[in-house]
Amino acid sequence: MPSRPRLTPAIADVRRAVRETLRDHQAVAGDLILVACSGGPDSLALAAALAFEGPRAGLKIASITVDHQMQAGSAEVAQQTLSKLQVLGYESATVATVQVGKAGGPEAAAREARYLEIENLARLLNAKFVLLGHTLDDQAETVLLGLARGSGARSLNGMAVRNGIYLRPLLRISRETVQKFCEDSGLQPWLDPMNHDLAYTRVKVRNVILPMLENELGPGISLALTRTADSLREDDEVLSQLANAAFSEVARLQATQIIFSVPRFKDLPLAIRHRVFALALQKLAAPEFARVHILAVDALVDDWHGQKPLTLPGVRVERTGESITLKTTKTLKSGAC
Repeated sequence: MPSRPRLTPAIADVRRAVRETLRDHQAVAGDLILVACSGGPDSLALAAALAFEGPRAGLKIASITVDHQMQAGSAEVAQQTLSKLQVLGYESATVATVQVGKAGGPEAAAREARYLEIENLARLLNAKFVLLGHTLDDQAETVLLGLARGSGARSLNGMAVRNGIYLRPLLRISRETVQKFCEDSGLQPWLDPMNHDLAYTRVKVRNVILPMLENELGPGISLALTRTADSLREDDEVLSQLANAAFSEVARLQATQIIFSVPRFKDLPLAIRHRVFALALQKLAAPEFARVHILAVDALVDDWHGQKPLTLPGVRVERTGESITLKTTKTLKSGAC
């Protein structure tokens, strides 16, 4: 183990965030916690904090570094990260090399490949949780991107601290703080050159749009956006519960289709109606849907005059009498709105 760094405010803040997140989600002695570490400042600070807090709580720790092979020298970066993690005390440290596809663009394809490897290792190790290094600034970027998509309140919810086995302890910690953590700890993180490539939308939000907003509107924009996400997530959780209950009352599931009773559906509040349709499209495994799709389906309820069936991405929608049928050729899946 390296010599213990002097406790600075940044080190204290990151360690506290990790300690309190694990405590709040009932991680107990003997549980294994897996951290995903690219070697960048955020994930390296997270891994270092877990290396300090985990053993003191009786937790077992492990790490995974995913080599996406999308840049020259990526294998070397992964091995350097592995060495840093081993110095931090990770006896179980894994490098996973993946082939990134093309579906959905490079960012989405890389994310899909990365999470598949993480979930496979988490299952193999029987990990209680997987820690991810998303920060307050990442949350702000996510909210702005959701606003740009215009897909409703859910797209503005941002990232939750917990999503299944995934925990994000640093959502209240700024990127500046994790960078100071690394500096104070004597850690040398890898600086991904892709984080400066404006061809990527998120990079443009990070390096152009957010700084412009801070300059024009004053400091604190990132924190304000994260507070907005928190508030909307609380509201959406309640509305989603109501939508799930309503779905079971107005919808009938069959092998490849969902049938709505128009009279019963029409009496629902508009916000619930839209969420019920969104849930139906999710269950039908529609590849993508936005508010314009939901409004088009909803028009068959209030403005039906015998129009032709709708063809949405992966779903055909038709009203016949007092029934609306959403049909797909895929197998239905369960899910929550």
